[in-house]
Amino acid sequence: MKTIVVLPAYNAEHTIARSIEAVPKNMSLFLVDDASSDGTLEEAKRLGIPCVRHGQNRGYGGNQKTCYAHALSTDAQIIVMLHPDAQYDARLIAPAVAIVEMGVCDVLLGNRIRSRAEALGGGMPLYKYLINRILTGVENILLGQNLGDFHSGFRVYRRKVLETIPFKENDEGFTFDSQFLIQAIHLGFRLGDVPMPVHYGKESSSIGFWSSTRYGFKTLWSIIRFTLHRWGVRRWRILTVPTDPLSRD
Repeated sequence: MKTIVVLPAYNAEHTIARSIEAVPKNMSLFLVDDASSDGTLEEAKRLGIPCVRHGQNRGYGGNQKTCYAHALSTDAQIIVMLHPDAQYDARLIAPAVAIVEMGVCDVLLGNRIRSRAEALGGGMPLYKYLINRILTGVENILLGQNLGDFHSGFRVYRRKVLETIPFKENDEGFTFDSQFLIQAIHLGFRLGDVPMPVHYGKESSSIGFWSSTRYGFKTLWSIIRFTLHRWGVRRWRILTVPTDPLSRD
């Protein structure tokens, strides 16, 4: 199946080249520069990556919206989202795509936390590790899943997932990711994960402690809203979807 790798970039001038070194040559690339203050756009052009730049910073979720809208404008059947900060191992793109192609999963995430020692040894800040463990545990219990890392920046989607989920209704910030997965679960798409060695370098993107804490509370609020919607207590607009949206073609 034709595959496109989308790169939501912000101040990634020094990491783009390393991020895409192992991307299979038969896959197309597309980068969205979210009004970076460095030479991200120029570096992407130098590397020959098709790209666009937001006129003003829209946030991580807003960046992904542009990435996915472009992916759906192509004939790609598989969409890979890869952070261009050299944190994720692009060698795993091919086997991850193969799992989705075989129909095992509709959404596949990279699991950065196979063990505490490996995650921290790869440079993941301790506070980020702890917040991830708490949130992922709560999400697995309340959302009925068994994922190792709900907050990974490496994701593979079947085209039908992006065609079905009303992702343009989601937040423009970091909560976009959690809302997207909640929508996927609500619609009955199958989620899974693969091991993903992580490398946090000095140039890897990472929000600070207080921003991570705020993100954690917003994620928990999203789970509560999903639960209230499921129980029929309070309707949540982003979970309003067409009747019978899934088609396993």
